[in-house]
Amino acid sequence: MKNNSSRARVIQLTVVGAIIGAGLWSAPALAAPQDQALQIHSRITGTIPSESVLLDMAEDIANGDPASAAYTAMQHDDFYNVTLKNLATPWTNEEQDVFAPLNDYSATVIGMVRDDMDFRQLLSANILYTGNVSGLPSYSTSNNNHYEALEAGGYSLKENLTRQSQSSLNGLPADATAGVITSRAAAKAFFSAGTNRAMFRFTMLNHMCRDMEQVQDSTRSPDRIRQDVSRSPGGDSRVFQNNCVSCHSGMDPMAQAFAYYDYVYDADNDPEGNNGALDYNGAGDTDPETGSRVKAKNHINAANFPHGYQLPDDRWDNYWREGPNLHLGWNSALSGSGNGAKSLGEELANSRAFASCQVTKVFRQVCLRDPEDANDRARIEAITNNFSSSGYKLKQVYADTAVYCAGD
Repeated sequence: MKNNSSRARVIQLTVVGAIIGAGLWSAPALAAPQDQALQIHSRITGTIPSESVLLDMAEDIANGDPASAAYTAMQHDDFYNVTLKNLATPWTNEEQDVFAPLNDYSATVIGMVRDDMDFRQLLSANILYTGNVSGLPSYSTSNNNHYEALEAGGYSLKENLTRQSQSSLNGLPADATAGVITSRAAAKAFFSAGTNRAMFRFTMLNHMCRDMEQVQDSTRSPDRIRQDVSRSPGGDSRVFQNNCVSCHSGMDPMAQAFAYYDYVYDADNDPEGNNGALDYNGAGDTDPETGSRVKAKNHINAANFPHGYQLPDDRWDNYWREGPNLHLGWNSALSGSGNGAKSLGEELANSRAFASCQVTKVFRQVCLRDPEDANDRARIEAITNNFSSSGYKLKQVYADTAVYCAGD
């Protein structure tokens, strides 16, 4: 069920930001620093600041420190309850619905930004954020009641989120946790049914700003493409050679990191999986169908091409460290291979594409438009450099972006 108050705040954020950004809300009595402070506050929160906040921000701007003014704006509750929730919520579901309820994925994004954490840890750390309000339902691995109650109560997410170890909440071994990848919300959306390739695709889309069509590469070896991929779809092997291999040759070796994960639910009585839970095969666990730790879902449709690759474990390799996808900017300090979701999350989050993607998403949200020209692209590059060299703090990206776009 959509949250009507959240929907109203989204509309407010868009309308107020658009009006001020278009120069339609400009009080002649305001001095230039005050006008800029008003625009920065609107860009970041979608609200008009109080007089005292406006004057504090204007003083910082007049003193040549507009970034401090932006950080003042980020003290407003709506930066957390609206701006950051709107940024993160589409990442948590296949429909990319901005009005989906708060959940452990979006709450963790919000908490990490609030705490100025290194944002690369989003895809690998043993963390989840929960509400700390008395009377809330407890965190559950089988429903989202805790977060829906937190949102329905209208509580400040700036004040009422607590960082916890994910393993203490969902029972995963610490080395099997991978930030939001192993959150319940992500598992429900991307580990449900299928072959877990959805988790790889949507992690790329949400955090690298690349869908599969944008990373096609037919020059990589097809040796890790699984049995379920037909080598002659519709009886025509050219379809595989010219299309399928371009995505699967790079995706399948990396999606193998998720071989031990599944989202388990009662498909007959709970077809949406609302009461399902993340399930993981730890050391010593054996899937009855595969005879190993690999979940049976990874071996489905093996008759499509029996000579294809059959997953033996969760070893992943990044074939895109060579060829055209080298431009994604992989970190040379990492090996480009490993076991499990955590190390794959580190591989993705330490790429240049990850940093640039976060900056581009913030730019679109704060500036209310896509980058349009060489000046915009140069600014995104500069903000990305600042983000990468200063600890990957996303609040800094918001500050840098709001200062730039307040001049639109």
